[in-house]
Amino acid sequence: METSIIISGYGGQGILFAGSLLCHAAVIEGKNTTWIPSYGAEMRGGAANCSVNISDDEISSPVIDKADVLFALNLPSELKFEHRIKPGGLMLLNTSLVKKIPERQDIEYLNMNLNDMAEELGGNGFANVIAVGAFVEKTKILSIDSLQQALMVMTAGKKEHLLSANLKSLECGINFMKSMSKVSL
Repeated sequence: METSIIISGYGGQGILFAGSLLCHAAVIEGKNTTWIPSYGAEMRGGAANCSVNISDDEISSPVIDKADVLFALNLPSELKFEHRIKPGGLMLLNTSLVKKIPERQDIEYLNMNLNDMAEELGGNGFANVIAVGAFVEKTKILSIDSLQQALMVMTAGKKEHLLSANLKSLECGINFMKSMSKVSL
């Protein structure tokens, strides 16, 4: 089964890191994956997005026309990519920054106050990793263990000081989804 994901926001939100994290975890699990980054010339604040494919089989093209999943971490991302989600798809929406009421009736919305959640972690939280944790807990596309291993690899060396905050952020997203599933029972 192949899952196509677009992660979008602005530079500085860790958009490319989130996509790379999913790809690293997929490789750890022996899955096929592609990652295509796209960003503006600005250092921070400009548009940024990446396309990620994860599959048990060969991936015929890394280009995503219609995605199964969209992470919209700001309003311009929601406006730009909402129409590119397949019917029956999922949009993970950062409601800390997106106040617009979603328009589509044929997709599922996962509303998360990601910036607020990150702030609750003492300012050491990463909204992008919280989103990845929630997404993986909801879809089970990858294991939590492979995400943790990928974080260890990606933060080794000069970024090792970020590992603890990333792991806490991942756990925050996972726990959010677990609490949501208890509410819907």
